[in-house]
Amino acid sequence: MHNRTRVLIAIFSIATTLGFAQTKPNDSLNIQQLDEVVVTDSKFKLKRENSGKVITKISQKDMLQRKGQSIAEIIATTAGIEINGARSNAGQNLSYLVRGGRNRQVVILIDGVQVTDPSQIANDYDLRLLNSDQVESIEILKGASSTLYGSGAATAIINIKLKEAAKDKVAISVNSALGTNQAENESDYRLEDFRNSVAISGTVDKFSFRANFGQQFTDGLSAISSGIESDAFNSVNGKLQLGYQFCDNFKLGVYASFDNFDADFDDSFGMADADNVSETDQYRIGLNSEFKYTGGSIVLNAAYNDVERKISSSFPSRFNAQSFIIDAYNKYNFDNKFYTIVGVNAQNNRMESFSIQFGSNNFSQDINPDDANFTIIDPYANVVYTSDFGLSVNAGVRLNNHSEYGSHFVYSLNPSYKKDFDFGYLKGLASYSTAFITPSLFQLFEPSFGNADLEPEENATIELGAEIGINNKGIFSLVYFNRDEENFVDFVDTGNFVFQYQNSQKSFTANGFEFTGQYKFSKSFTVNANATYTKVEDNLNLRIPELKVNTRLDYQLCDATLLSLSYQFNDERNDSFFNNSTFMSETLVLESFNILDLYISHKLCNNMTLFANISNLLNEDYQELFGFTTRGRNVTLGFNLNL
Repeated sequence: MHNRTRVLIAIFSIATTLGFAQTKPNDSLNIQQLDEVVVTDSKFKLKRENSGKVITKISQKDMLQRKGQSIAEIIATTAGIEINGARSNAGQNLSYLVRGGRNRQVVILIDGVQVTDPSQIANDYDLRLLNSDQVESIEILKGASSTLYGSGAATAIINIKLKEAAKDKVAISVNSALGTNQAENESDYRLEDFRNSVAISGTVDKFSFRANFGQQFTDGLSAISSGIESDAFNSVNGKLQLGYQFCDNFKLGVYASFDNFDADFDDSFGMADADNVSETDQYRIGLNSEFKYTGGSIVLNAAYNDVERKISSSFPSRFNAQSFIIDAYNKYNFDNKFYTIVGVNAQNNRMESFSIQFGSNNFSQDINPDDANFTIIDPYANVVYTSDFGLSVNAGVRLNNHSEYGSHFVYSLNPSYKKDFDFGYLKGLASYSTAFITPSLFQLFEPSFGNADLEPEENATIELGAEIGINNKGIFSLVYFNRDEENFVDFVDTGNFVFQYQNSQKSFTANGFEFTGQYKFSKSFTVNANATYTKVEDNLNLRIPELKVNTRLDYQLCDATLLSLSYQFNDERNDSFFNNSTFMSETLVLESFNILDLYISHKLCNNMTLFANISNLLNEDYQELFGFTTRGRNVTLGFNLNL
């Protein structure tokens, strides 16, 4: 039987089993997600069941069950998202593939503020810079969301909430993990992966503070599968945040952080070992504040981000980039029926780059920051209406004012209807939303490939779906999406090996289905599952699986011990490589694969938890990226200590 057939049968069996399972309410079996609050789709704290979107929330409990994994690995287990590179060597570049889109169509927020790297080709934020021990929770909103979050919010919003100061006067948290890092054909199980973090925080009267430091060193794998020399990844993270509650109505927080990683990499053109190194340093400062008044509040968030990247290879280069983002908005609640947002978002991005020209030994400037910069000023408004009879409507508009492109209007309309029954509720939802993606500074101003005449990409997304909630037991949802894309920015061969970024004259469509489900069979046993079917036109489906399935079984052996078994199926994908003999890019098909992970944690005492994780338990031999190393079976051991 074909792998896909087996998986489809498994999905059907699980869905059938859950659909006919016991639905009698039992307060002692209450699932936290049933009453959870989500904010990403409206910027208000609203119950999930009143949202017209299917939002994936990765809670702190979920994070604890993924100890020893990176943020990219954790996010990649959610419906509709494939993060290519997360299963490879620790320093591998990451691709965010959501609903047939790419990095430039995903917006990443940290504590509600967009983070970007203007020196990147896709203007995207690199998740390798983030330490998972810093993160409290993650909300993922899929679909076009430019009305609330501006340029780039075409396929997904990943809203990462960092941990806050403890309520005690002083609290200390220590996390440590060590593990192996080997390929499928290795079996020596040497300790090559070390991850440590420490945080001290507290609240004294109206003053709060939190300081944290994290470190990771991972070695043992070559970046390319044919390599014999290992390529190390070393990262360091630190953050200090201070807060003060001036009065009942006004609070202010400030923070400063630094993130650094050094990633060894090989020659991907010749597929040979090389002593190449990519180094990234990021420095951020910012503030968040809120002034509350009767019925509403005024929020001001601002951040300055500075990124320095150095590439040491046969083609050495350096990049410097700065971005300043400010988001100010007024929230007002009319009798718990109308929730309104009126705000303005402003950004300024600039970058410069340097390389060593042929015949020279010194760096010279390629991109001048006086040219490579732009400013965006966007007024926006959003309203959520929740009725007494089950109807909810979320609608928004935004006027993007770009210094290079002038004005651009986007809008969204998202109605939903919830009907209560004895067993729980049934909700239907629909949405139509538009989005835009401005070309990056690199695409515009790079001297060899850039094109100052590029136009923004435009997206329009339709969603239709249903969600069923079973009292105190589970939630299931199924969503159909259709995304239309115009002015796609492509890297085009104009002839004689001359390449340039150009807008495609053809429109593209991606569509598919996303299923998510959670069911609690008993106080001890819970099943989480999701499946995604994505259909993308041939010229856009690079490394995108048509079918992807994730399932996690959580079993509480006793009050202190948790056992978790995770399964992932990833369908066959197209990949491409550069043929050194023909000097052409060629396409091939990577086979589908199945991964099984085992996690166990034991609460030794109130303050200390031990954990163990075995990834790729069956030591599956597969390729994530053609020609690059993929991790085999690996073991991680660690502990979490709270004082």
